[in-house]
Amino acid sequence: MDTQDFDAVVIGAGIAGASAAAALAADRRVALLEAEEQAGYHTTGRSAAIWILNYGPPDVRALTGLSRPFFETPPAGFAEHPLMRRRAVVFLAPPDQTAALAAMLAEGSGLREAALAEIAALVPALRPGYAAAAAIEDDAFDMDAAALHQGFLRQLRRAGGALALRHRAGRIARRAGVWEVETSAGDLFRAKVLVNAAGAWGDEVAAAAGLRPLGLVPCRRTAAIVDPSPYDVADWPLVNDVGHSWYARPEARTRLMVSPADETPMTPQDVQPDELDVAIGIDRMQQALAIPVRRVERAWAGLRTFTPDRSLAFGRDGAGEGFFWCVGQGGYGIQTAPAAGRLVADLVADRTPAVSEAVLAAIDPRRFG
Repeated sequence: MDTQDFDAVVIGAGIAGASAAAALAADRRVALLEAEEQAGYHTTGRSAAIWILNYGPPDVRALTGLSRPFFETPPAGFAEHPLMRRRAVVFLAPPDQTAALAAMLAEGSGLREAALAEIAALVPALRPGYAAAAAIEDDAFDMDAAALHQGFLRQLRRAGGALALRHRAGRIARRAGVWEVETSAGDLFRAKVLVNAAGAWGDEVAAAAGLRPLGLVPCRRTAAIVDPSPYDVADWPLVNDVGHSWYARPEARTRLMVSPADETPMTPQDVQPDELDVAIGIDRMQQALAIPVRRVERAWAGLRTFTPDRSLAFGRDGAGEGFFWCVGQGGYGIQTAPAAGRLVADLVADRTPAVSEAVLAAIDPRRFG
């Protein structure tokens, strides 16, 4: 068995683990372990990837806002082209969702009520009578998730860190103040700090380390690509209802991605799309938009993993010294990644993070006992 010593070992090379490892590598030697042949295979590579400030609980919104400057001005050499492209988000309120829209407008940031005529000009396929009211978040944007993910992995390697693909974490134990992680490749990784960024497998990693799981809930999210002809959708906003029971957004300029915004609890796995969910998503979209769908060109599903209270879980474990959690991102992992990575590095180093005490309390894994 080949033994390798590091200052920190991060388990899971999706966007959460990659951003945390890159931030930690600024002043530590870091190993990033990934079970699959490809980093980000299960979730990061299957994301809709749009930055929406008014999305998620308050702790998520805080990290989303703190991440924006990174998307606007990434570090030199981080990516070969811009990480963001402006795209507004439209929230449609059928008659039974007008109260929810009013609450969203009252509580949200950067949202404005919009006349239905304005929405129809932006989205010509809007069916008359579907919505009683609407709102727009003008300042949202598409994110290049692949470029962001690869940028963090590049930062890790440039800092002398190691990315170990096809290294599934097996036995995990702490001896003499050092975490030891045996992997499926037969290697042993040792470090004083262990960061659990394993997403849907986060509880399994904790259990392997002899620690209490948080009760993470992986959920399937389904999406399909359709031809929106005769409409040119390249510059359309993302469109969804206030109740978030469906959404549609342009994809590759000439296609439309449609989702029923499903959250079906699943065991951690290489999740596949369900034909019924695909049909439900298209039906809900067609209730709002007069777009004929002749065939589904492609469908896929990914996992969104939530904590029991749906806030993030970042920070020290209550029982495992040197064990840190970085899980529960749900569908918010990409838009929060720059700030989340810095936050994990700050918590590991006992530095004062950029978030408020209220946010730190909301995301502390020890809140689950």
